[in-house]
Amino acid sequence: MKAREIATKMPHPALPGADWADCFETRVAQPQLTAEAAARRAFERMPKWVDGLMALRNLLVRPFGLQGDAEVATAGSPRVGMFPLLSTEPGETVLGFDDRHLDFRIVVQTEALENQQTAVRMMTLIRRHNMLGRMYLAVITPFHKLIVKSTLSRV
Repeated sequence: MKAREIATKMPHPALPGADWADCFETRVAQPQLTAEAAARRAFERMPKWVDGLMALRNLLVRPFGLQGDAEVATAGSPRVGMFPLLSTEPGETVLGFDDRHLDFRIVVQTEALENQQTAVRMMTLIRRHNMLGRMYLAVITPFHKLIVKSTLSRV
């Protein structure tokens, strides 16, 4: 099943002050899939075109003092792909970090369904701090949606 956008409920405990969110869902034939396993499948082997976009993003945001992948990767916490792992339970894994312009969380949830299926949801929560955060989100949103759909297809 292709990923589809679904309604998002806010506030969410992963980022109570979030002022922007989206959520995508897919279904997979993996009845015992945990949220952390789904997150690892989605983020640990990103497509080359996503790696290229992230490299361009890092180059463009550096003059504004925003964190790039290298800064996030060396932050010292466990990671899933390039994202710090904040918490994990069988049905929910939370990734993310806080930056000058915005804080973000990626919440990966799994839910067992009938017929040996599992629903996998990927929610992005954002709390923008300033005009830079609002402008950044406006620019990246179309790319973000493409990337989320692509990563969900890899689960």
